[in-house]
Amino acid sequence: MINSICKKGTQAINYFARKKEGKINKMKAIKLIYFADRYHLRKYGRPVIGDIYWAMKFGPVASTVLDIAGLQKNIDEGCLDYAKTYLRHPEGDDKGETMVSKKEVDLQEFSQTDIEAMEVAYKEFGDKDQFELAEITHVYPEWSKYEKDILVDGKKRMKMDYFDFFLNPKKGGSGIFDMSSEDIDDAKEIYEENATVERMLG
Repeated sequence: MINSICKKGTQAINYFARKKEGKINKMKAIKLIYFADRYHLRKYGRPVIGDIYWAMKFGPVASTVLDIAGLQKNIDEGCLDYAKTYLRHPEGDDKGETMVSKKEVDLQEFSQTDIEAMEVAYKEFGDKDQFELAEITHVYPEWSKYEKDILVDGKKRMKMDYFDFFLNPKKGGSGIFDMSSEDIDDAKEIYEENATVERMLG
């Protein structure tokens, strides 16, 4: 049974690859997914993908999405086979830095608000390269709280908390994440309720 995170992660990479020439830098795709997750969480109370996030040197990284983007053999075989149905690395790309779309995006994996979030993220950030996007992510509190751990103390990664995504940066940041405090509180309450149910279900 292929889980939702695998399917949505694969299709999200495919979605962004299809936005321009059918291919995309791996890190750029990961950052665009993060921005879509951040937007959707703050507006609707859940992330698009639902993956585990880690703060790393080049910003937030969704764990399973990273493995999918690298077509890593350490992920579940069913998930790897599913990902390879839609994505591949181009010939000569030994490091797997580019993702190429092999077939149309299965939009049935997404809700209308998921698609909205991905569209908003691409419209806002799609013209920037992966290094610009990594720099932008460092503004947001869910990553910046670990800046010293990663950039000074040399920690490879620190597990991020979705509750921190509801915080606003002290300065800077994109206007797409600007929500009223009331809307943020409502979305946070929805997320908290869902998180509680998930914990109860194990």
